[in-house]
Amino acid sequence: MDPQMILAPLIPISAIVAFAAVRIARIRAGRPESVSADVTARVDQLERDYHDLHEQLAETQERLDFAERLLTKARDDRQIGS
Repeated sequence: MDPQMILAPLIPISAIVAFAAVRIARIRAGRPESVSADVTARVDQLERDYHDLHEQLAETQERLDFAERLLTKARDDRQIGS
């Protein structure tokens, strides 16, 4: 039996299966996933917590910068006075 005769039907069958797989993937990708209200509330709370922590970190960095400037100034004043 000729190998081309065996492989010939596999090409259209493979094309049909691939076409179906692509269609299914597109349908699934186009469907929005529904998110529960609980998940939405938790994400909103996490965003608020992140924002609060970000503000606290910025304030802490400002205080650290201020303390470093004071220490540097005090050290410079001691060196000038010596």
